Amino acid sequence: MADPDAELIELAAECSRDPLRWVGMAYDWGVGELADHPGPRAWQAEMLAEIRDHLQSPVTRFQPLMIARASGHGIGKSAAIGMVVNWALSTCEDAKVVITANTDTQLRTKTAPEVGKWQRTSITSHWLDVQATSVAAMDKDHAKAWRADFVPWSEHNTEAFAGLHNKGKRIVLIFDEASAISDKVWEVAEGALTDEDTEIIWLAFGNPTRNAGRFRECFRRFKHRWMTRQIDSRTVEGTNKEQIAKWAADYGEDSDFFKVRVRGMFPSMSARQFIGEADVSAAYGRVLRPEQYDFAPKILTCDPAWEGDDELVIGLRQGLAFRILHVMPKNDNDLVVAQKLAQFEDDEGADAVFVDAGFGTGIVSAGQGMGRSWTLVWFASASGDPGAFNKRAEMWKAARDWLKSGGAIPEDPQLRDELQAPEVVPRVDGKVQIEAKKDMKARGVPSPNRADALVLSFAFPVIKRHPPGVPQGQSSNDYDPYAALR
Repeated sequence: MADPDAELIELAAECSRDPLRWVGMAYDWGVGELADHPGPRAWQAEMLAEIRDHLQSPVTRFQPLMIARASGHGIGKSAAIGMVVNWALSTCEDAKVVITANTDTQLRTKTAPEVGKWQRTSITSHWLDVQATSVAAMDKDHAKAWRADFVPWSEHNTEAFAGLHNKGKRIVLIFDEASAISDKVWEVAEGALTDEDTEIIWLAFGNPTRNAGRFRECFRRFKHRWMTRQIDSRTVEGTNKEQIAKWAADYGEDSDFFKVRVRGMFPSMSARQFIGEADVSAAYGRVLRPEQYDFAPKILTCDPAWEGDDELVIGLRQGLAFRILHVMPKNDNDLVVAQKLAQFEDDEGADAVFVDAGFGTGIVSAGQGMGRSWTLVWFASASGDPGAFNKRAEMWKAARDWLKSGGAIPEDPQLRDELQAPEVVPRVDGKVQIEAKKDMKARGVPSPNRADALVLSFAFPVIKRHPPGVPQGQSSNDYDPYAALR
């Protein structure tokens, strides 16, 4: 009589690079817990086929495979994760899987139980020890190396992701509800992509709740690295079409609610986002005629770097036109920065120079030694706008209005992302408060130095200087940045 386990081992070996075949044979589809499921859903099968094709090609097998799926509700994301985990552990000795989610609660109460279900209903259930925070091989000699772990993320504690290596074997990294996972965790996780001769698979799933951050960039800036798909819940078997129809009637198909929860599309504006994607996209690369801005004063700005990984940015705004003139890493030599700023002031004929006072006092002092009269801007100082909590909020409000009124920014992906990054801090008095840079960094978002270079240009009113020989009475009044649009 044939040994059933020997036959199972043989099947697992045959499916090592074919998760679609494995999933089709590893479960009693249409029976018991899976009575309502004749097989994997179409989008799940498509994803499993992508993994198969990647692994079966000698050209791509040992190159990282990165798959991102943004979707509406109810399409079976957790089930797909469970199937992949079962295939990964069942068909490769000492495979290592790490799963995280947007919150510890999501991980413990939703992701982990669903993944556990797909291990218990598999034909290899007797091979696997399913616990609340892990799935490990029953073989005690391999249990520490051959396993899947559910790991809560923290931007202050990323060691679990930094140490994700398994050279010569298989690594699977899974992000559930990836839109809300810190950018810091994404960056550290990339370190797992460096092992040679290793099968590396990185899957990111989620409702596209935020239109900024690394999950969003899988579908935009890094689209050439990721295999992406946005899945509309209406196209998926087994979703509640009646409820979806009610949402369409109540909110409209073009509402952010419907985009995120049904269509798998990123929202036009996240719940606490201050500047929306639509306004930034409209300004991105906008071409202006010289007469639309050349009458306006030139405002030169400098946003110094706060920490070692920040940039120092020098920008120039003239009316509706903004340019980034220079970017450099953090530089503690204030004299060097001041010399660079003075050079731009002369070359551009700037009418005013504004410097962020946070780390800019030394730069302004050095400028004074060169006979320059530059203005320090204290972001935390009082606002002249009664609707703004402080100077920072006042300037960001002005920048948002400028974008809406036809402002033009260069085709700079980092600037585009930074303008959309800050969130509003809720206040009982209704005043606008923009989160501080340190708070942005705490949630894994880089300091918006390029955006602040633009924002600084709205610190104070600026009058265009009188060219030599022009009578005082013929010169400008206070500058109106929107005059060209009237």
